[in-house]
Amino acid sequence: MIVVSDTSSVTALIQVGKADLLQKLYGEILIPQAVRDELLKSHASLPQFLNCQSVARQSDVNRLMAELDRGEAEAIILAKERHADALLIDELNGRAVARREGVSVIGLLGVLVQAKQGKFLGSVRDLVKELERVADFHLSEEIKMVAFRKAGEI
Repeated sequence: MIVVSDTSSVTALIQVGKADLLQKLYGEILIPQAVRDELLKSHASLPQFLNCQSVARQSDVNRLMAELDRGEAEAIILAKERHADALLIDELNGRAVARREGVSVIGLLGVLVQAKQGKFLGSVRDLVKELERVADFHLSEEIKMVAFRKAGEI
């Protein structure tokens, strides 16, 4: 499975010490240079399973930067270029643009539900609480309830 990631979900999981969930679920995660640069601003080192890849079509990145930041734009184009199975992205606008570009998306809550289903995580609810407390990662109650239902926690 080929998965490309934007910055926010990786950052949040690193902050709570759960970045290994990504490796357990997907093996290697591809990130573009802009995402690597963003991650290194707040983390001294990066997990080994993050594989930085260059984006070939810079003109497509520039086109998307009218709507998105560089990291999101590069992640979307890298996902297209590598025919990724999924792009890990949480920002609503970024998700909408990715879908418009024909890229399948998954958010952090989707990852957590998959981790629980794969028996890599005991409780989605507990990790969401920790993400909110430690990583300042906030989601609507409605979205959280959908995830908790999918995880069998309601």
